[in-house]
Amino acid sequence: MDKYFLICAAVVATVGAIHDARSRIIPNRLTFTALAVGLAVRAAIAGWPGLGSAIVAALIAGGFFFLFFLAGGMGGGDVKLMSAVGAWVGTGQVISVLVAAAIAGGFLAVFYLIKDGSIGHTIRNTAVLLRHHITSGISPHPEINVQQANLTRVPFGLAIALGTLFCAGSAFLRR
Repeated sequence: MDKYFLICAAVVATVGAIHDARSRIIPNRLTFTALAVGLAVRAAIAGWPGLGSAIVAALIAGGFFFLFFLAGGMGGGDVKLMSAVGAWVGTGQVISVLVAAAIAGGFLAVFYLIKDGSIGHTIRNTAVLLRHHITSGISPHPEINVQQANLTRVPFGLAIALGTLFCAGSAFLRR
């Protein structure tokens, strides 16, 4: 059953990625609906254990991304989309999806940096951000954050979709 939940998660992530790529916004109606339906479907199919798995996975996935949101490195739509995906995949797959999304995000970041010609600038900004977070904690940097339109920004919904699609494909190839 988990591979079918992965397919549902991949559909949700793909719709979110399309919105993110087009407008740099992942709509709340998508994320909140997907989260609610994921919780309800897991509860209906697997009972209380299924609901518990969905809740824990949503909290793990959303909580991990929430840290990046607090640091100013990620938008709220990405957090909500990952939480909805987590609800669909459950605890059995949430770590795999998080890792796959992170890897995909790394590749996308390199692609966007090359495309924008901003590798050197990004390396300098990374050093500034590291120093800022070491001295100031998780608070956003006042000038280097996701709200700054002049910085290279990766629509992370694409990475979430790629990671989820990879995990769904892998689940079908394994069995």
